[in-house]
Amino acid sequence: MANQVEHSLFPDLYDCFQSERFVTLSTVDFETGGPNVSAISWIYAKDETSLLFAVDQKSRIIQNIGQNPLTVVNVIANGSTYSISGKSSVLLPRLEGVPLKVSLIKLAIDEVRDVMFYGSKISVEPVYEKTYDKSAAERLDRQVLEAMKRA
Repeated sequence: MANQVEHSLFPDLYDCFQSERFVTLSTVDFETGGPNVSAISWIYAKDETSLLFAVDQKSRIIQNIGQNPLTVVNVIANGSTYSISGKSSVLLPRLEGVPLKVSLIKLAIDEVRDVMFYGSKISVEPVYEKTYDKSAAERLDRQVLEAMKRA
């Protein structure tokens, strides 16, 4: 897909967002006007034209998109790196069915770009592990994903 611009998620990329996934999220900082990058994992493709993600209600991300909705999600998947850009808005200030106070944000996708440099591919995708109680982490992740799917 190198050098192509899509306006929605293609099937393989959509499938990547059907379970928890490590991504970086870039917003415009409300104080400095510069870039602000965060790592998140609670992200879900509701359909081919939108991504839903959950963040703590006190996250700087919420203040940033309140001032400027332009957002980019960077994901490593399918042997490449993709930049998914669009405008974000708070869909639900409080995501129900989750013990933590998290907000649900919707990214309306404008562009999907393969941004991997020429002549290369990703051979191993990022792997991470939760450093707190594994069963509690799995339960929370399941609660958040189920709540996002219901939204």
